[in-house]
Amino acid sequence: MSDPEAGWIAPEIREEFPELRLWSLRVEARPARAPAGLKQRLRSLSDRYHGAQAIQLRTDPIPHAYRVFYRHIGLDPDADRIPIEAAVVERLMHGAFRSYGLVDDALVIALVETGVPVWALDDDTVDGPLGVRLTGEREDLGRGPEAPPLRDGRLVVADAAGPLAELFGAPAPGHGVRPETTAIRLFTVQPSGVPAIHVEEALWLCAECLDTGG
Repeated sequence: MSDPEAGWIAPEIREEFPELRLWSLRVEARPARAPAGLKQRLRSLSDRYHGAQAIQLRTDPIPHAYRVFYRHIGLDPDADRIPIEAAVVERLMHGAFRSYGLVDDALVIALVETGVPVWALDDDTVDGPLGVRLTGEREDLGRGPEAPPLRDGRLVVADAAGPLAELFGAPAPGHGVRPETTAIRLFTVQPSGVPAIHVEEALWLCAECLDTGG
């Protein structure tokens, strides 16, 4: 397994957010049912979060940093929840972190353990290094016939061929992990206030879960 790779940041984005970073990590892994060890890990994490912990969460340093960055890019974190808060709300609604398979469970474990969100792409659909930029005119989210159009000036995660996800959004149609996926490109976004050690831990923890099944 290679080391995490620093992505590129478009100059106009770097000028406004000089500490913003994007990191990615390629992992040879296939989607599968979550093994028992991974499901048990989710159950153990579920026991950490109840109503009081969920309320306290937004004042913790890493969630707070993501909430601040959301506001800076025009998102309302009370309406569009940051990933860790969204995961904890789902846990409270369902009584536990639900298991949805190896890849989804690995992403949730990394998120809940570190507070840092990680997304997964089918590596075969990625053209070169990932980066963050603004959309131009008449761009689509993804490259297939089902790719939806994007408004100009949206922040996106992109490769050399075009946008693959809106920033903090789900992968574009046709670019997420599929049954035929044999290698996964994990990526995460590091705004100001999020320590690099937590970002690295999130990527490695996710990769470890994918590699060993938890």
